[in-house]
Amino acid sequence: MYGKSEHRDDYQNVPRPLAAMARDLPDGHHIPAHHHRRAQLIYGTTGAITVATGHGVWVVPATRGVWIPAGLTHAMTCAGAVAMRTLYIEPRAARQLPEEPAVIPVSPLLRELIDEATRLPVEYAREGRDGKVMDLLLLQLTPRPVPALYLPAPADAQLDGVCAAIRQDPGMRWTTAYAAARARMSPRSLQRRFAAATGMSLSGWVRQARLVHAVTLLAQGTPVTVIASGLGYATPSAFTAMFRRALGTTPTAYFADGDPAHPAAGAATATEAP
Repeated sequence: MYGKSEHRDDYQNVPRPLAAMARDLPDGHHIPAHHHRRAQLIYGTTGAITVATGHGVWVVPATRGVWIPAGLTHAMTCAGAVAMRTLYIEPRAARQLPEEPAVIPVSPLLRELIDEATRLPVEYAREGRDGKVMDLLLLQLTPRPVPALYLPAPADAQLDGVCAAIRQDPGMRWTTAYAAARARMSPRSLQRRFAAATGMSLSGWVRQARLVHAVTLLAQGTPVTVIASGLGYATPSAFTAMFRRALGTTPTAYFADGDPAHPAAGAATATEAP
């Protein structure tokens, strides 16, 4: 797009601290696990993006991006049509950002700067307007913690199998006894090992998996009534209440313009990604 390459390899060794690429991707498009020399901000102006690393899984709407440190293996899947606008950054140019993956809030200003960056030549003029746009963009990349849809990945083969099964069928009634039987361990052992491996209880992880699934379906245009039924909620209002408690807004408002990182007064926030 914009007369520039749509292949990530063409942005890794350019003589500039920041390179920006635009790609329009269809619903369900999957980019397999890979890594590259530069750090990356994965951001979509539409739909939602699921990013998976060895640390876990993140799902972000158009008001957030996922920061991927240099060299970290990651995969990506689109929910809904995604207008991806991604940044490739020399690690030394973004020292304010963490050495682990994280969710970055995308303010209206940052969104416009990212869009403009994708339209600039790869070897933009460092002096003058273009260089100042890129300098300001880098300054706007801040690691401010925001509520994130995050599923930590357990470094435990038995638990990893249970977590994969939960993600495959989040609407099932995942009791401790049933999950323990699948993992071939006692309920007590499962509770202890699950908390140690993920930092969450089994019930908390299941709730997050349901939210991840719900946001993915919402981005694809699935009606709230269908999502609520598929996740085992008796009524759409019960599902909406859970969604609001976790993310501070309703399912229908989640993809509206605005920043869901700032939930309504009195609303609970979701688990924050580390």
